[in-house]
Amino acid sequence: MSDLSQLDVFFSVQTFHEEQLRDKTVVISDVLRATSTIVTALANGAQKVIPVGDMGEASRIAQSVDSDNYLLCGEKDGIKIDGYDLGNSPLEYTSEAISGKSLIFNTTNGTKAIKKSMSAAELFIASFHNLDAVVDALRETENEIVIVCSGWKGRLSLEDLLLAGNIIFNLTGGQLQPDARDGAKVAFTIYEKFGNDLESVIFHSNHAARLKELVVDTQDISYCCQINMTRVLPVLKEGIITNRHVKETK
Repeated sequence: MSDLSQLDVFFSVQTFHEEQLRDKTVVISDVLRATSTIVTALANGAQKVIPVGDMGEASRIAQSVDSDNYLLCGEKDGIKIDGYDLGNSPLEYTSEAISGKSLIFNTTNGTKAIKKSMSAAELFIASFHNLDAVVDALRETENEIVIVCSGWKGRLSLEDLLLAGNIIFNLTGGQLQPDARDGAKVAFTIYEKFGNDLESVIFHSNHAARLKELVVDTQDISYCCQINMTRVLPVLKEGIITNRHVKETK
């Protein structure tokens, strides 16, 4: 396993440069909702997810592929984009809707974090749903580990930091080294304080409040707080996200 004293956490897409991730193992956290949706999609049979940075990139890819096998998915500022097949609610990504399909996926924060992290040696997509699968994979890496919290338009999102802290807590057995980096200490401490009441804390977070103004049904928030629903491990290779654990167990 890598030296956990070197593990670091970035609090939003704007808090790091691409070069800082080169040759490292990177974990992307966007609990509400991009990474939760990606994990759900692959668990329900999507073949792959192609993350894009904006609508222009999404349109260019969509025009070059077989439309019968691809779906345009995502949101802008929390709202499904006009003309897209699906938005960013993980509850939309049922087996009936996406099994066997490839998804072109565009979100306000999460896919931008993924795109900015492509210099990483390894890149994993994390949610509370696949927490143990991510932690197990990190135990096997010898690279330095960085957890990237997607945040919201450059600002910290509490739910992303809580997931980062939960990952660190599990990796360290609840005993963070005194010489750990400041980002890891902050995430670990936040999780120690609030981890026993995740759903309630996240439900009252700033990002959840924005979602509640945009959608009538707030089931997404509760759903995204559920822990270890799947062993799916989304990994990014050559710009495409697939499930490393093809035969996963729910």
